[in-house]
Amino acid sequence: MKRLTDIVLSLTALALLSPVLLLAALAVLLDSGLPVFFKQTRIGLGGREFGMFKFRSMVKNAASTGPYFTDTNDVRVTRVGQFIRRTSIDELPQIINVLLGDMSLVGPRPDVPVQQSLYAPEEWSRRCSVRPGITGLAQVMIRSVGSHQDRLDLDLAYIRDQNVWLDFKVMWLTLGRLSGKGGN
Repeated sequence: MKRLTDIVLSLTALALLSPVLLLAALAVLLDSGLPVFFKQTRIGLGGREFGMFKFRSMVKNAASTGPYFTDTNDVRVTRVGQFIRRTSIDELPQIINVLLGDMSLVGPRPDVPVQQSLYAPEEWSRRCSVRPGITGLAQVMIRSVGSHQDRLDLDLAYIRDQNVWLDFKVMWLTLGRLSGKGGN
């Protein structure tokens, strides 16, 4: 049921959001050139690595000039990148990851491989027991302002309590978070 919901809603979102996707791609291109997309290795279901897509919001060599995470006022973020990150438009290409089966619409955000060291083995195993999501309980409750432990607690609560109604609640709350508050 969850996979079918992911596919139907992702195809619908692609159709409805195609003008936004095209405008975002054009804005990135005009602001900082090619490539428009950024692909980063993340960890998914069963601990499998996959390439997660985003609109490129940082300078072209950002991965080689700083850490895997961004801080407030990170100098690597472009002008257009500031807007698309604040509004989460940079995340929209992950709809492709959902259609490919690498991600779900709702679930814990996928980590980069180096983040495994931040978890106890049982925590990592539980996080990898579900498909990661474009949005999740931690994103709607604390966005990017909470601590690692705060996000982990919310991710594990989602994994424990997940159901179709919780997914719809998280998606609904996500729409309310798109004002840009709390993003970096």
